[in-house]
Amino acid sequence: MLPFARVTIIGLGLIGSSVARSVRANMPTVRITGYDADPEVRSIATRIDLADDIADSAGAAVIDADLVMLCVPVGAMGAVAAEFADDLPADAVVSDVGGSKESVLAALRAVLPHATIVPGHPVAGTEHSGPEAGFATLFRGRWCILTPEEGTGEAPVARLRAFWEALGAQVEVMTPKHHDLVLAVTSHVPHLIAYSIVGTASDLEEVTQSEVIKFSAGGFRDFTRIAASDPVMWRDVFLNNREAVLEILQRLTEDVTMLQRAIRWGDGDQLFDLFTRTRAIRRSIIEQGQDDAKPDFGRSH
Repeated sequence: MLPFARVTIIGLGLIGSSVARSVRANMPTVRITGYDADPEVRSIATRIDLADDIADSAGAAVIDADLVMLCVPVGAMGAVAAEFADDLPADAVVSDVGGSKESVLAALRAVLPHATIVPGHPVAGTEHSGPEAGFATLFRGRWCILTPEEGTGEAPVARLRAFWEALGAQVEVMTPKHHDLVLAVTSHVPHLIAYSIVGTASDLEEVTQSEVIKFSAGGFRDFTRIAASDPVMWRDVFLNNREAVLEILQRLTEDVTMLQRAIRWGDGDQLFDLFTRTRAIRRSIIEQGQDDAKPDFGRSH
């Protein structure tokens, strides 16, 4: 039995369009309704046949849904939910794909006080955006974290778990607060570092006479890939998960100071021990199927 029969996807960028494609590929009898605030995106979604129906408003999109999936930047969640609050069916489940969870839950609960809300976060994506950037296998083998608030019944969480598992994801359940701390370490601060180092390189372009770009090594190229991610989405993630991000940044600052000290005093043993430990983490990520060990990170030349 399918967990949901009528799915509404609001926000048809990379993640939203990938959800639509994956639902169609894995649950072909599910009726998909899509909506995006941008008329041009709606036009593209219609042209590429992304959903069974592309609605002209958020309210019209949710009117008969049993799952409403919000795929918009986290800073827009509350405003978008307010647009369809009066049209939301009483038995519908509302979820999302945002990268921060405490702020999203608070924003949704403020405008949907009686709705069944099960926030979620598929830990998957690329640096590309837009409805044509999505693909049906984006979530296969990746983790999706569900963060229900205290008191949420088991049934809607089980339905969301079954939904994401049908799309090929592995599902973990944790509190919103714990999610935000974990993702600050694994995603948010790494993105902030990437934005920072690429920005520094840009500032140095005049000094180095474009040699930063010309002689980019694999490490810098990886930073530029991450730093090419959607600026609106990541602006909202940092502002909405500020406490966890600042906590991890403080720890990172202390660790960088330790590395400065080790380099200054020629403490090769400390550097070697750290690099050995971090190498083992990389190998663990590959062993758990979250990346592969292809030469040059799978780049084609």
